[in-house]
Amino acid sequence: MIEAIGSDGRLTLKINRPDKANALTEAMLAELADYVESADQSVLVITGEGKVFSAGGDLDDVRGGTLATSPEWERLSSAVAAFKGLSVASLNGSCAGGAMGMVLACDLRIAVETAKFFYPVIKIGVLPQPSDPARLRALVGPSATKRILLTGAKVDALEALSLGLIDQISGADLEADTFDLIEPALKANPAQVTAIKALIA
Repeated sequence: MIEAIGSDGRLTLKINRPDKANALTEAMLAELADYVESADQSVLVITGEGKVFSAGGDLDDVRGGTLATSPEWERLSSAVAAFKGLSVASLNGSCAGGAMGMVLACDLRIAVETAKFFYPVIKIGVLPQPSDPARLRALVGPSATKRILLTGAKVDALEALSLGLIDQISGADLEADTFDLIEPALKANPAQVTAIKALIA
C-alpha cells in the first residue's frame, strides 16, 4: 500500500490505497517512516494514488483504539522534518486529519486545484499530533491555525495558497509541475541543498 520509487537522487513515496481514500493504518505509517528515515536521496516526494491524497487515519484502526494515539504519526512527521534534502508534498487531492502531519513537515507543498484541507480533531474528540499545531502556525499564523483546529474548517486550494498552507497550485499535470519544482535541487550538489536548509532553519 506504500509504493517507493528511488531514481536519480529522488525518492517518491506514494500512498496507494485509493479504494479507501488512501486512509492510513499504523503499519502504513511505520512503513512510510522507515523509508524516510533510511533515505539517502537529495529529494523526497510524498504523493498519493487516485483523487485523494489521504483521508487521514483508517477508521477501523481508529475504532480499534490504537491509531489515534499511535507514536507512529509523530515519528513520521519528525522523520520528514529531519530529512536533509528537499521534501515536497505533491498533493493529488484532499488531505485530512493526521495525514496533515507529514504534509506540514515537508519543505514545500504543491496541490491540485480541487484539493481541500481539514484537520477535524475538534469534531472527533482527540488532540492533534504534538508537532502539528506549531508547524501549522508557522505556515498560516495563529488565527488561521485556531480556525482550522478549533472549528474543523475546510480550506480549499485557493485559500490554502493565500494562507501559505501550500506553495503552488498545479495546472493540468501534477507530476510534471512537481518535477519542475524539484529539478533545481535534483541538479544541485546534495551538500548545497542541505546547507541551504540549515541556514533557513
